[in-house]
Amino acid sequence: MDGFLHLDMLILILAAAVATFATRIGGYFLITRMKTIPPRLDAALNAVPAAVLTTLVAPNFYAGGPELKIAMAVALVVGLRFNVLTMLAAGWVVVMALRHGGGW
Repeated sequence: MDGFLHLDMLILILAAAVATFATRIGGYFLITRMKTIPPRLDAALNAVPAAVLTTLVAPNFYAGGPELKIAMAVALVVGLRFNVLTMLAAGWVVVMALRHGGGW
């Protein structure tokens, strides 16, 4: 690997670290300074987990093969009834079974 840590790459990594830290600590300081959280901000904060989950799942669903789509559908149904670990195990078992046993 020629030039693994060039100065510009190191600056980029440090800038990304500083930006990440600033947004996290800035949000913490902003929330701790408020006496009450406004309803719109509360609604926005409550929407963050769904937004993050969508950004992680949607690209994989559309870019993946049919075995991945089936496994995600099974994981969704299992997740409605059981805990997260059971949901992950069900999705993993289905995708592995389809890939290795189904010839996908």
